[in-house]
Amino acid sequence: MSIVTPIPPSVPLPARLALKIPVIGWIARDVLFGDKDNIWYALVILLTAFIYALATWGLPALVMTALSLVPLCFFMIVYFSKPW
Repeated sequence: MSIVTPIPPSVPLPARLALKIPVIGWIARDVLFGDKDNIWYALVILLTAFIYALATWGLPALVMTALSLVPLCFFMIVYFSKPW
């Protein structure tokens, strides 16, 4: 992943500003506009960060990760239970 992946001019201004955040924006830019395999590198980075947090802080890191995923799980329950 690199910081030289160009941002297309059609991207709105708030998204352009978010993609210019130093580390997170660089990874997001490469996932969105870079090589198709960059998503796997990003997932490995997230898994490694989770494992390091778990090794460092233990159970609180696991609990905080689970709490941060609650809105996503709630959205999925509501989305999949709609009768369409």
